[in-house]
Amino acid sequence: MSKTKIVVLQMKELVYTGIFVGLGILLIILLIVMFNPFNREESAQEVDSSKAEAMVYTPGIYNSQMQLGDKSLNLEVVVDENQIKSVAFVNLDESVTTMYPLVKPSLEYLEEELVSGTSIDNIAVNEKSKYTQTMLIDGIKNALSKATPKTEE
Repeated sequence: MSKTKIVVLQMKELVYTGIFVGLGILLIILLIVMFNPFNREESAQEVDSSKAEAMVYTPGIYNSQMQLGDKSLNLEVVVDENQIKSVAFVNLDESVTTMYPLVKPSLEYLEEELVSGTSIDNIAVNEKSKYTQTMLIDGIKNALSKATPKTEE
């Protein structure tokens, strides 16, 4: 009876050895595929072409000027190649926030939506600050029009 246990233990060792040999072969094949120099050139060209197609904006800081009553507001939009990073007022006067209390919260809401990846055309406008948000969206669109890369034809 003790012979059977020895055979079972030897069979386990053979199974474990087989599994480790299989994993070793799989690892070697994976390394060859990953570090093959012929595939690198093709994949680099694919990345360059897809990067050019995916580029939505020219990275930078773009400004738009808006008129609110007798005050002039400067809206600053910071973008990278494919998304909006921030939207803010430059030198917002305290008298503007006092006279128009919905301006700052509306811009914060729009910035949160745009930074999270929502398209400017798909932003849901709040009914309470509908006109303020619409004015701000127009200002942001104006700044983004300057950020759109020019296509060469």
